[in-house]
Amino acid sequence: MANRKTPFVIGEFYHIYNRGVDKRNIFSDEQDVDRFMQSMDVFNVLEPIGSIYEKTFEDKRFGSKASKSEKLVNFIAYCLNPNHYHFILEPLVDRGIEKFMQRLGTGDTKYFNNKYKRSGALFQGKFKSIHINSNEYLLHLSAYVNLNWRVHQLGRSMSKLVKSRSSWGEYTGDERKGFCEKGIILEQFKNKADYKTFAQDSLESILERKADLKEMGRYLLE
Repeated sequence: MANRKTPFVIGEFYHIYNRGVDKRNIFSDEQDVDRFMQSMDVFNVLEPIGSIYEKTFEDKRFGSKASKSEKLVNFIAYCLNPNHYHFILEPLVDRGIEKFMQRLGTGDTKYFNNKYKRSGALFQGKFKSIHINSNEYLLHLSAYVNLNWRVHQLGRSMSKLVKSRSSWGEYTGDERKGFCEKGIILEQFKNKADYKTFAQDSLESILERKADLKEMGRYLLE
């Protein structure tokens, strides 16, 4: 990963995304999605944890330490779709994104291959990354990521599987706690309702213009 075109700088924001090899689904049922989200949490620590199985066993004996550990990255927003994902991440330590994504990709591939009795790569090469180089870009991208499940025409079963697997609920719901660091976005609006209106309007504008936007073409995954 040392030869990446996008250098990762602590305190900056990045759009991180990838999809299944050959556009295959990477989530087939609720267990797959739950396991991936658990990985997003427990692998985001400075010190390696080993396997999720070992981590879960230790947490039951001694109490969870994940929330007390130093994180590699901040999640600003995320969404999971049947065959791809989008994250907005802020690295907190040197090579934080690389370390986190390597653990996430390796761990989920091992889990998926073991469960479905397959071998080989699960994801389409190295994860993709784009530097978010302006506040306006960050705000509009947060809307796109938070509402990404609305972009894709999914069957009822797949829509139900992933509809709630984004940070949209954190940004617009009543949750006092959450997975994401939302302040960088929400502090720019009067309240959550104001952000909700902005995000919905922004998404409509993005979808109307995406055919003409070369930049959007770099990260709109079909």
